[in-house]
Amino acid sequence: MQKPELLAPAGDLEKLKIAVLYGADAVYIGGEAYSLRAKAKNFDKEKMQEGIHFAHQHGVKVYVTANIYAHNADFEGMADYFKEIQEMGADAVLISDLGVFAVAKEAAPQLEIHVSTQANNTNYKSAQMWYQLGAKRVVVARELSLKEIKQIRQMIPQDMEIEAFVHGAMCISYSGRCLLSNYLSGRDANKGACAHPCRWKYHLVEETRPGEYMPIEENERGTYIYNSKDLCMLEHIPDLIKAGVISFKIEGRMKTPFYVGTVIKAYRMAIDDYFESPEKYQKNLPLYMQEISKASHRDYTTAFYYGKPDGNQQVYTNNTYIREYDFIGMVKQDSDKNNCAMVEQRNKFSVGEMIEVMPAKGSSFSMKVEHIWNEEGEEIVSAPHPQQMLKIQFSRAVKEFDMMRKSVE
Repeated sequence: MQKPELLAPAGDLEKLKIAVLYGADAVYIGGEAYSLRAKAKNFDKEKMQEGIHFAHQHGVKVYVTANIYAHNADFEGMADYFKEIQEMGADAVLISDLGVFAVAKEAAPQLEIHVSTQANNTNYKSAQMWYQLGAKRVVVARELSLKEIKQIRQMIPQDMEIEAFVHGAMCISYSGRCLLSNYLSGRDANKGACAHPCRWKYHLVEETRPGEYMPIEENERGTYIYNSKDLCMLEHIPDLIKAGVISFKIEGRMKTPFYVGTVIKAYRMAIDDYFESPEKYQKNLPLYMQEISKASHRDYTTAFYYGKPDGNQQVYTNNTYIREYDFIGMVKQDSDKNNCAMVEQRNKFSVGEMIEVMPAKGSSFSMKVEHIWNEEGEEIVSAPHPQQMLKIQFSRAVKEFDMMRKSVE
């Protein structure tokens, strides 16, 4: 069996570095154009160059998303954009539109092309066609079962790769192609500006009684009729491998660095343990799930992988996240001989509190906050200001990009 690639989301340069250090084999990023996450910070030319260089220094690949459905005006400057990506050394570009594919193929012939899930890759015939056009990889649609993916694997060329989403938010629309956002907010989901109306609360208005809003109820469970649970396949890694998935894709370019680090580290441990020993993987499943649940999430589902959804894949009562831990800080430099280091505060914490430190490598550890100093060297009792730079004495050595968290009371 070939060990699968762990593919991480990177909405900005900081998240890219977190993903790389916490165990990703590859990251996918968006430039300032042509990406389906227009609201992410994304990468300008300089940051993209720095990100690619950092990733390659650590043996990690970088894939650039250009998966919008293009309109005529979008093609202006597109060829030059792909040439720049190729010159910067990106490892691949993700595309869903046939016209965009043609431009990339001509402008940057050395650039590997992966076909985005937005292209609705639900069968082996379409995968074969993309391969004939020059695609190296196909990202299968989220509506497929493991059985269908295995069938595709058997029917496509051996050197064509299959990538699949294994964790993160699900979309109510088919293969993520949505017009609801366009209609309700004027924001085009197919060009990266989705307003996520599937997470809104809906009421019913009867035609002859305008202004009288009645809640839409499904078995009295609530009114969030489109709100899907989050995908989580951490407990099913062997089945994904047997189906022929060679790249495990994590959703979340809009998520926090803490989310990226937590999820990537949990999947990294699980994949490595499985390839060391399937028995070790089975034994440690509760540990992986405990770790991954420390990042905010909705209830989990296996979505379409084991059959058609039956209604239990939705969250009807609310649209909020389950949050068991707060991300409270990130280490900004390696600690000194006294285990002191500068940290950037992300949520309030105080002297006397018990916190956990999650390093990029190795086990997390708990400690009591004994001292906090501000940038002027003054000792303070709490850290209430967002992104305040602070000095902390840790109970053991820490490194840059290690993260701090505390349990939500």
